[in-house]
Amino acid sequence: MEITNYKKRIIDATIEKYLKIFGAILIEGPKWCGKTWTSRYHCNSQFLVGNLNNKKLALLDPNIALEGSYPHLVDEWQEVPSIWDAVRYKIDEDNLKGRFILTGSTTVHKDSYIHSGTGRISRLKMRPMSLYESGASNGKISLKDLCINKESENIFTGDISLTTIIDLILKGGWPASLEVSTAESLIIAKEYIKSIIQEDIYKIDFVNRDAHKIELLLKSLARNESTTASNNTLKRDINEIDLDDINSETISKYLNIFNSLYISENIPPFSPKIRSSLRVKQAYKRHFVDPSLPSAILNLTKEKLLNDLELLGFLFESLVIRDILTYAESFNAKVFHYQDYKGNEIDLILELEDSSFVAIEIKLGAHQIDDAANNLIKINSTIKKEGGKEASLLLIISGLSNAAYKRDDGVFVIPITSLKN
Repeated sequence: MEITNYKKRIIDATIEKYLKIFGAILIEGPKWCGKTWTSRYHCNSQFLVGNLNNKKLALLDPNIALEGSYPHLVDEWQEVPSIWDAVRYKIDEDNLKGRFILTGSTTVHKDSYIHSGTGRISRLKMRPMSLYESGASNGKISLKDLCINKESENIFTGDISLTTIIDLILKGGWPASLEVSTAESLIIAKEYIKSIIQEDIYKIDFVNRDAHKIELLLKSLARNESTTASNNTLKRDINEIDLDDINSETISKYLNIFNSLYISENIPPFSPKIRSSLRVKQAYKRHFVDPSLPSAILNLTKEKLLNDLELLGFLFESLVIRDILTYAESFNAKVFHYQDYKGNEIDLILELEDSSFVAIEIKLGAHQIDDAANNLIKINSTIKKEGGKEASLLLIISGLSNAAYKRDDGVFVIPITSLKN
């Protein structure tokens, strides 16, 4: 299909590769992140299940949704789960590659279809745009090259103001926000949250949920963005703010729903494994899929963030995590965080395909770089001392640094606004 003014996405290369390997691709991710637009770019025809008449037709006969020139897009297939099995059978008929791209913004319970699609349908994750995709990063430094080659030239990357970083956080990575002001993009994010509370949650389990408690939990998650807050911590946080109690079982159910809607993507813990005697914590790091969401939930503005630098630091970390997840996935690296019982923490760990790993600290201000470097060196040394495998690279991703360089102690410093996959 002809798409004008298409803004390239990092996932494009993977889509092209996988269309040559599999009969179909499922692209999953939060709504409004660009799944449909990107899929149209790679397809020759489409069937939009979200259209009411199309949905009725597909419910009568799911094969109707598969008619068209290949590759053929079936958008929001989860509205008619029987489409999944129809795609699987169609692929088995002649074993041709690259026949379908499916998109979905909510997960579907496995009882809704018969076959898993293993070997026929590949799943890809899509997120809101990274800074490199939106044009806010000049892409002078490749994360993949740095991780693999362990070297990067020292270059001046340009000054970035604190207010620019705040704008990038508040605007988020939604394609619809690219051409509007920060104030207008905040409205988009607020409408996103409103849609989740009032509509989307009920599409997951068809139960009449308590909208007030959902909103309270979202606010607690926003206050605890980029932390390892437990469910009990979220419960206490809600009780301190509001007299309306919420039990732990309800919290767990709502958190699962948020995951099913792809608005949260928590970061798993990392263990250095090999013979290490270090006891590491197994808590996940809480993470919204885009920093604009917690900003909208907490009704933040540029002025409010300038007066709360601690919260700004957590939201900057959220922005970096969003980008690193996208960059790392493009070269099959896995993303973790590290936290042990001695109080040692590393913001992110990238585990590469050869099982080596890169330790990353995220710091907004240039004045925090020395402490971050010392922390990385200390923890890496401790891991090695305790019998674990040390990191192959130590990296600080900064917000306000104006250069990408390697320090005398071997730690690399890269501004997020100069990073790409």
